[in-house]
Amino acid sequence: MASHMRIFLIILLFCWLSCDALAATVKRGLGPEPDSLDPHRAQGLSALNVARDLYEGLTTLDAKGQIQGGVAQEWMVHDGGYRYEFILRKDARWSDGSPVTATDFVRGLRHALMPSTTAPYAGLLDIIHNARGVRRGELPESSLGVKALGINRLQIVLESPSALLLPVLTHPVSYPRQKSFGRAYNGAFVMAERVAQSHLLLKPNPHFHSAASLRLDALMWVVSEDNNSELSRYRAGELHITETIPVGRYNWLKKNLPDDLRVSPYLGTYYLAFNLRHPSFKDQLKLRRALSLAIDRETLTRVVTSSGEQPAFGLVAPGLEDYAYPEQVEQTMTQQERLGLAQALYRQSGYGEDNPLRISLRYNTSTLQRRIAAAISAMWREYLGVVTELHNEEWKVFINSRRQGSNTQVVRGGWIADLADPVSFLEPFAADSSLNYTGFNDTQYDQWLRRAANAENPFQRGDALRRAEARLLSQQPIIPLYYYVSRHLVKPGVRGYVDNVMDIHLSRYLSVAEP
Repeated sequence: MASHMRIFLIILLFCWLSCDALAATVKRGLGPEPDSLDPHRAQGLSALNVARDLYEGLTTLDAKGQIQGGVAQEWMVHDGGYRYEFILRKDARWSDGSPVTATDFVRGLRHALMPSTTAPYAGLLDIIHNARGVRRGELPESSLGVKALGINRLQIVLESPSALLLPVLTHPVSYPRQKSFGRAYNGAFVMAERVAQSHLLLKPNPHFHSAASLRLDALMWVVSEDNNSELSRYRAGELHITETIPVGRYNWLKKNLPDDLRVSPYLGTYYLAFNLRHPSFKDQLKLRRALSLAIDRETLTRVVTSSGEQPAFGLVAPGLEDYAYPEQVEQTMTQQERLGLAQALYRQSGYGEDNPLRISLRYNTSTLQRRIAAAISAMWREYLGVVTELHNEEWKVFINSRRQGSNTQVVRGGWIADLADPVSFLEPFAADSSLNYTGFNDTQYDQWLRRAANAENPFQRGDALRRAEARLLSQQPIIPLYYYVSRHLVKPGVRGYVDNVMDIHLSRYLSVAEP
């Protein structure tokens, strides 16, 4: 009898440990419907987050956001940093069981750079030899500095030595591509079900090289553009992790759900962007600056966003080591001084009480975006007399409107760093960047970016990037408003979720102990 009791207790203990470590389904808030499930065409954060679960690059991120080997198990650097050789894992498989090969990465990188792909992040690959020429359609894709040296050996040649290659290879724009794209995935999960405007259900990929480490039976990304609705679902136990928190609920959540609330520094900047192709703002630097100075950022972050955001007058978010941020005169001024200068510049631009500026401000549908747009419209009206027409659009429609620029004047913008490097913030404003929806085309700016790319040492590179940011801010194609913080609710039982400045949390590391 005693031996039977011991066996029973051992079995009970095993079941308890197993149940504690494994949940049937982890449900995560996604935000808006992904704009694309093609990793090379993905643009919004929701699309990128899903892509990181379905696919894997040569390098990837650990739970802390640090770079580690992905499909590549090791790499060597040759020729003074010009040439990288990657050795791929022999157990890397697509979800159909076929091997992930060096040729798949050659095909993927070429596809990302083809002009017809219109990959929004293709500019990240410009560090690769001839990538810029391929992206512009000036060179054949076969000239790209990427070559399969064997089934499991890949060579990448750079334009110049760069520490950015390994971080870039964690980004979905660098992911491999099967000849028959869309039939298989090489990441930790596979797509099992997609219901538009509802959810995406992912199941573990049994052929993933680290499938044995996965602690989930399923993963559900839940679509929601209403933060209050997302909070309600979280409190009802329908979500384990939220995409964000509702506007104005930070203090309540801090008091009532302190163990769930996760607020952390984040490499991101929120701004408004001018359409410089529109007659109202083209060659109107004084007017653009007036509109920027008239916005009370302190009030905006304290009253409207109110979740720990910091007022911003620059583009590159704080927190990057060894970057000398350019000084901004506006930061040293009081708000009254800013308003006085704004009103003077507004009058000098030909506007006043008898001739108010009439503009449209376009933003994507969400409670936070609506409140920010309303607050800015009120400030412009009170301090300058500007008449602002507000337009909100569903996310996919909005990014298309913003990109085309045919019916936009001022649009909601913002940037979350893809790499922990200043160039991640600055590259989207290059004249030839597919992400440049402002129409900003400045020779001096582009020259500083090229100098940074060709710099011989980190000091020269940092100085060139600082000068590029200073030039951008002096020409005011955007109005920086605040620096982001990541804001999530995470159930206390969730494990493997680690706060990091990139706010990237791969689902492969997650598990949860259900109550």
